[in-house]
Amino acid sequence: MSGRARLALCAAVATLCAAGALLPLVDPITWMFEAAILLALMSGVGAAARRVPLAGPLTIGAQALAAVLLLTLLFARNEAILGLLPGPDAFAEFGRLLQDGVRDVGRYAIPAPVTPGIRLLLVLGVLVIGLAVDALAVTYRSAAPAGLPLLALYSVAAGLSQGGAGWLLFLMAAAGYLLLLLAEGRDRLSQWGRVFGGPSAGAQRPGGGRGFAAGTDAPASAPVRTGRRIGAMALGLAVVVPAVLPSLGGGLLGTSGNGTGPGGGGTISAVNPLVSLQDSLNQPEDKEVLNYRTTASDTRDLYLRIVALDQFDGTTWKPSERTVTDVPERLPRPPGLSSAVGFNRINTSISTAEWYAQNWLPLPYPASKVDISGRWRFEPRGRTLVGDRGQNTHGLQYQVESLQVRPTSGQLAAAPAPPADLLREYTKVPDSLPSVVRNTARRVTRGAPTTYAKAVKLQDWFALNGGFSYNTDVRAGSGSEAIARFLRQKEGFCVHFSFSMAAMARTLGIPARVAVGFTPGTRQPDGTTSVGLKDAHAWPELYFQGIGWTRFEPTPSRGSIPDYAYPDTPGTTDPGSPDPAPSRSAAPSEGPSADPSCGPGGQRSGSGSGSGCLTLPAQNGTRPPDNGSSPWAATGIALTALLVLLLPVAPLLWRLRTRSGRLAEAGPDGDFAAGTLAAWREVQDTAWDFGILPDESLTPRKAAARIIRLGELPPEPAAAAQRVAAAVEQVLYAPQPQPVSGLSAEVQQVRAGLRSGATRGLRLRAQLAPRSVARLRWAWSARWTAWLLRWRGSRPVASVRRAAAALRPGRQRA
Repeated sequence: MSGRARLALCAAVATLCAAGALLPLVDPITWMFEAAILLALMSGVGAAARRVPLAGPLTIGAQALAAVLLLTLLFARNEAILGLLPGPDAFAEFGRLLQDGVRDVGRYAIPAPVTPGIRLLLVLGVLVIGLAVDALAVTYRSAAPAGLPLLALYSVAAGLSQGGAGWLLFLMAAAGYLLLLLAEGRDRLSQWGRVFGGPSAGAQRPGGGRGFAAGTDAPASAPVRTGRRIGAMALGLAVVVPAVLPSLGGGLLGTSGNGTGPGGGGTISAVNPLVSLQDSLNQPEDKEVLNYRTTASDTRDLYLRIVALDQFDGTTWKPSERTVTDVPERLPRPPGLSSAVGFNRINTSISTAEWYAQNWLPLPYPASKVDISGRWRFEPRGRTLVGDRGQNTHGLQYQVESLQVRPTSGQLAAAPAPPADLLREYTKVPDSLPSVVRNTARRVTRGAPTTYAKAVKLQDWFALNGGFSYNTDVRAGSGSEAIARFLRQKEGFCVHFSFSMAAMARTLGIPARVAVGFTPGTRQPDGTTSVGLKDAHAWPELYFQGIGWTRFEPTPSRGSIPDYAYPDTPGTTDPGSPDPAPSRSAAPSEGPSADPSCGPGGQRSGSGSGSGCLTLPAQNGTRPPDNGSSPWAATGIALTALLVLLLPVAPLLWRLRTRSGRLAEAGPDGDFAAGTLAAWREVQDTAWDFGILPDESLTPRKAAARIIRLGELPPEPAAAAQRVAAAVEQVLYAPQPQPVSGLSAEVQQVRAGLRSGATRGLRLRAQLAPRSVARLRWAWSARWTAWLLRWRGSRPVASVRRAAAALRPGRQRA
């Protein structure tokens, strides 16, 4: 096997090793075999193109074309022409599959099923990375930069994997890259000829010196042995150092993402659980996440809170970076809660599923005591527990004592202003927040006399009378524009409702944040309550002095509106307050928070025997536009594919067009002098295409003799070349040039003679990658230089010609 073939094989193996990090993301892994076969075929096309040989860009273009054909055969065979050639229908199918794949990525949790869209994304990603690695390492003989696409592939997979990609997959990716570097090193050493290592034990003296010549099976040279040692040491350090330094967290191979350190201090860094939340809501199977048994007589307000998102930077909501401490025996009293507000103290025993593993611990809010084993830390501001050094919720059992705070609407309405520092921190909104958010908040709450009345009006506008609908298929998005889009389209799920209400509350001067966790779940016959994936939820928390952080429920058909969001008596006429709802029973919940019996237009106001459904008003206006496949997207994909297909044949097309124009100019209908010069230029360029570099210092007669000698032209083509040269001398030097007919046929005869004497590889190179295309580069370079000079106005036009002439091949004699 040649050095380049060995290097191409190592490039493909390295790509597959890095792609191994994608294996934990989906199930089953059959897509990997398809990707390996397609990658091998694409690498084979590259090896064949390099043996022709083709220029580097043409080799890459041939591989890209092969990849497109293979993907068409695998994914769009029924829509393709003859089952292989991609046409408009095939590219439309690719666009549909890509859109489905992106949607499925946001819909399913890891490991996701291998849907056709996800399968196309995986195979296409491997082929793109494989093409980049092959181009860098094999076509352009630079293996070190090929590690960048390999690193990108591994990093994306490791970032998406829950708990990282694992040490074994990292070792596979690293070993593949080291194998590629070693293969390139051996290939380079083989080109040096005989290489000698330094003296070593057992080495012979120069008379019978030990070494190896290129291609022998002698022991590896000192440079190769040194490279192996360096690679092994670097790989060992990458694996060992993160494991022995806990202060670095999990490192490249670790699973902890909280950034906590040992001891009593440390911080937690921001995370964004929103994608996981949408994944959970869109799972086809409602797997149980946890179950609990509680002493609470009413579980409808027993939301299990994971984390509070209190920082809105215009791009996303996320938790602020906070200091964490050891979990105290008893947690401090909730901030802002006064003794005048009633509460019940309850105890809850929680068990998490074996498959459920994340760093944040689900807790009822506000918890006052947590009895749990393991490495857990406490974040006081958000009152959350976060795992330290890889600790997660996998198969846990723990006890929580918490408070069920029961304020009245009168207490909320009479709440004094919060502290200035808290008000300043939790009412921040980015300057990029669209004005429609602030204006809508003011319009909805117009006439509300208190902060509490404004909060209730916001909640009811989203949940009851604003014309919003619940849909988990809407793209999540958490930035400012996502909120504005949601207010316009009025369709989304809990992320949209909670984020929008929190942002609008902040514009009204109400401290607000977003909590992420689970709704209370479903009561089971054995007295426990089961919480599943579809109970994942997000809700806004607003701060009222004397009560603390208070839950509101703006999402229609999800959760339950709390008691304090209703007026104390039916006679209350607080602006924005909803109509009195059926009284809530004290009985525990017997079903899920979102009862489908209420229908798509209703929301349950309670549960148990006293529960009822609130009928939501019909939506105003038209439904948001369909987010299906856009013809513009399909057109863009088709144009991109067309460019990819045309790129390899662009030199051929340009050369054919140029030859046709010159021969037409040399025909009987063209100008005699210009046609003769065009015919001579075509003879020179044709010879250049077959490897005979033009020499402009020679006279036409001597240049023709040189072409005849180097091209080994037969007698008839040689005579044709001499006749063209004589016609050129007539035009250039004769006082009265005599027209010569049949120059186009003479040029064709010279070209046929050059083809007959060339090898098969040279003929293919002259046809597909003609060297005379360099004239196109010269022309563009001259135009660019002329434009620069005109723009600067500093040099004459003659210098432009000299600059363009400097780019032409040097004057050589054979």
